[in-house]
Amino acid sequence: NWPETGRLALYLLGLRATCPLPEPGPQRSLVTWLKYYLEQDWAGSRQHGQPLTSYYQYSLGVLALCVHHKRVREEVIRRLLVAEHHGRFGHAGGSATDTEAVAALAFACLERERLVGARLAAELRAATHRVRRRMVEAQGQDSFFGNVYSTPWAMQVFIATNVCRMHPAYGRAMAALLKNLDAFTTAATMAQVLPVLHGHSYLDIASMRCQEEPDTLMPISFEPPTEMPGNKTVQLVVECPEPWCPQRRLYDQMVPAPAGASLLDVLRVATMQGPHTFTFSTQDTPQGPFLSSVLGLEALQQKRSYWQLLTAPSTSLQMGVADYRPCDGETLILRLSEW
Repeated sequence: NWPETGRLALYLLGLRATCPLPEPGPQRSLVTWLKYYLEQDWAGSRQHGQPLTSYYQYSLGVLALCVHHKRVREEVIRRLLVAEHHGRFGHAGGSATDTEAVAALAFACLERERLVGARLAAELRAATHRVRRRMVEAQGQDSFFGNVYSTPWAMQVFIATNVCRMHPAYGRAMAALLKNLDAFTTAATMAQVLPVLHGHSYLDIASMRCQEEPDTLMPISFEPPTEMPGNKTVQLVVECPEPWCPQRRLYDQMVPAPAGASLLDVLRVATMQGPHTFTFSTQDTPQGPFLSSVLGLEALQQKRSYWQLLTAPSTSLQMGVADYRPCDGETLILRLSEW
């Protein structure tokens, strides 16, 4: 019964980008479902003044409808404008860059496709410029906008608003991105970075002429990564703040693992060693496995909680549990947090 806003929006964006055969029936049905999810997403959380899922998913929904040239009710758009104006896109312990960028892309699309009136278009244009300015001001010393994964979203905003080549912040981000392409290992993250590497944004999908698109998709076979010899030891810590847990630190143990083990591998090893029982569970997402439960404590979207992944003392990981490979002697923290 939970709105599938973000998942359906990503599917519709991908569907439009692949130039499907003209079968309007199924696509029209999916678009109708997305409109329904947008309304359910908001109506179910009217008392909180924010979507049931997140502003990220809500913005994706508006963007996907725009790319399919579908009009969106002005009230739906204004919910995002109000959130941007009052700085509601952020969450505790994390960056709001990806959410701001997706919202800005939705704003730019609605204006470009002329799906709104002149007055609302001017408001959307101003909001997009504000988001872009905040991104420049918040660009880190590593040249990323937020982190490595939110950077492609931010760069798409520069591309969509035709300022990428004249802005030094964009050039610095591109240089940093090219040095960290190995971070993009899932289909979802690759789909975010590939358009940027070719100078495009998701808005370009809306203007594709599918009859003129050549069929250039070719299967590529990858060689499996070679195993790294040796072993390593990782300190695994689980933290849960008050009032959820009277005892803040719930787990603190050294976990031996193969040298090339990912964080997910380390968690699996921890479940097999005693005397302290360690348990965890994951959920499959387009971005890869998502840590959903640790020591029986679930991260619930209804309570806006999630398991934050950090390397000591307090640096958030920029990769998921299946992608991050800790170093020997590193301390990894799983912290139940709010967003």
